[in-house]
Amino acid sequence: MNAFFVKLLRLTNKIPIICYKIFFAVVASFIITSFKFDLIEFYLFDLRTSAKALLGMSKIESPKIAFIYINSKTIEKHNGNPSFITHQKFLEKLSRITDSQILYNFRLDEKQFIEIKGSYEEKFSFNKYVKTLNNVFFITEDMALKGQENELFLNIPLQDLKMKSAPTTSDNKFNSKNPISRRIIVSYENQPLFHQNIAAIYNNEISDLNKIKGKFEHIGTDQVYITFYQQNSFPAYTFDDILEERVPVDLLRNRIIIVGMHTNKHIEDYVATPYSYDTADLITKSELHANMIQTLINNDAPRKVPQPINILITTLISILTVYVALSVKPSKGITILLSTFLGFGLFSTMLLAFFDLWIDMAHPFLAIFLCYYFFIPYRLIIENRRSWEYLQKNKLLSQVEELKTNFISMMSHDLKTPIARIQGMTEVILKDNVMLSSVQREAVDTIKGSSDDLLKFINSILQYGRIESQGVDLHKQSKDINQLLQDVIKKHEFLARVKKIKIVTELEPMFPVPVDSDLIKQVFSNLIENAIKYSVEDSLVTVKSREEGNTVLIEVIDMGMGIPEEDLPNIFMKFFRSHNVKTSTIKGTGLGLYLAHYFVTLHKGELTVVSETQKGSKFTVSLPLNS
Repeated sequence: MNAFFVKLLRLTNKIPIICYKIFFAVVASFIITSFKFDLIEFYLFDLRTSAKALLGMSKIESPKIAFIYINSKTIEKHNGNPSFITHQKFLEKLSRITDSQILYNFRLDEKQFIEIKGSYEEKFSFNKYVKTLNNVFFITEDMALKGQENELFLNIPLQDLKMKSAPTTSDNKFNSKNPISRRIIVSYENQPLFHQNIAAIYNNEISDLNKIKGKFEHIGTDQVYITFYQQNSFPAYTFDDILEERVPVDLLRNRIIIVGMHTNKHIEDYVATPYSYDTADLITKSELHANMIQTLINNDAPRKVPQPINILITTLISILTVYVALSVKPSKGITILLSTFLGFGLFSTMLLAFFDLWIDMAHPFLAIFLCYYFFIPYRLIIENRRSWEYLQKNKLLSQVEELKTNFISMMSHDLKTPIARIQGMTEVILKDNVMLSSVQREAVDTIKGSSDDLLKFINSILQYGRIESQGVDLHKQSKDINQLLQDVIKKHEFLARVKKIKIVTELEPMFPVPVDSDLIKQVFSNLIENAIKYSVEDSLVTVKSREEGNTVLIEVIDMGMGIPEEDLPNIFMKFFRSHNVKTSTIKGTGLGLYLAHYFVTLHKGELTVVSETQKGSKFTVSLPLNS
């Protein structure tokens, strides 16, 4: 068993980190999509519907529906709601000018009209007249069971009026104060309802329930979502416009005419839609029926994309969010996720506007928020742990560096005394009148040269130690840079003669510059000595100086082996030596250029290099005239 767990641990260690991120994102997406967020989804659908209207994409080119309203002016003119006799005159005039389908949309109570008043004789006369018309229907919210369709009738004497089931729906869970209407019930127990029947007159395709786009089953009914058109998309006239024949005949031909109430008196005559949450913006029930019928005529109901596609989109967004939360800088990550949020919202709106596709937005949006705020604390824990580890390592490295510096300084100090004795003894031997053989003199010269090299190395180490421990204080004085260069060149003339190298100077006259002469001379000494050391015999080393603006430029140019391009970024690092000189016999500490660069930087100047292998190098010191 232990061996199994060991193998499993080794296997998991080989799995890339990216696989863990994808795994967590997939798990998160499946957890999120397993819950229903209908309230959020409906709200986002309403926002897209409103955005579609703002973009001007909810207009109807040639609406098939018109309204005839009984409004407050009609009530005032007729001293109340028009009676059955008045409605009979209204239908007589309307029937003479149009053969359109006429839908009466009035409130009913106990199988009686609430808004229309009249005596028994007036009702009887109205019923008798309407019975002769085949295009007048009275819509009701009631739905009859299959086989009981004939039970949809009014009380005597209105029993012959053609009652049609045209229910409206409302989503009470979403907004209990103003239930939003979003759905059309097109069939009940596989029996088409009136909205489909009346719309099929203008679009025969939807006579077949299976050809209605966006259809879904819900509690024994077939339903579709409503495509809402902009308010006032349908022409509207008043009851008196018809009685007084003020409407041109052509405007009412081949239409569905809905007769309804619009008095702003009874809240039951109005409904809330995605456009109208507030009571002041509600639309009439007649306009809701118009949107439902027009949706079926156009057969453009919003269609929900299949659930696997929603899960796939949520998974992809979850993967992106987890990657951003765990791998991207917070500022950049917020920008990416905000762009994803807005981009996906715009994409979803365009799908609904152009293709009537309703893509799930609640789950992807929740995936962004939940994944980000779940994994960010995890990332913070990991980064805090790393920071603590880095801090501990930094403390340890600082201690090691301090011990190393102290050790080097101590050893260098201790070595200076025996080196000084060796140098002193060699000087005594060389100045003594005792005759030495050629072999002995060569040995003494070798001892003297080696001790000089060792002392130079020790001095560099000590200087580096002082810089690391306490830094260097500048003691500036106005000095002639050319004179400092000449002093340094004079000290290196012997080394140049030994290698048969000629030092050429091109020094332009210039004003004194405030510098620490000891440090700057050391900079020049390191550069000129390196130029001589790394140049081939019988070559030139050129030293130039000039003023350029507010800057003094000193150039040291050699014709030596050059520096490889890959080493150029590192040559001013401490203890660094180029690869091509490590294998040569030329000695060096790797501190000369580091110290030179450090001293120039202290003067607020700059030390740069241009080099080409086997052709030479050019070091340029840039010092400000006033610093």
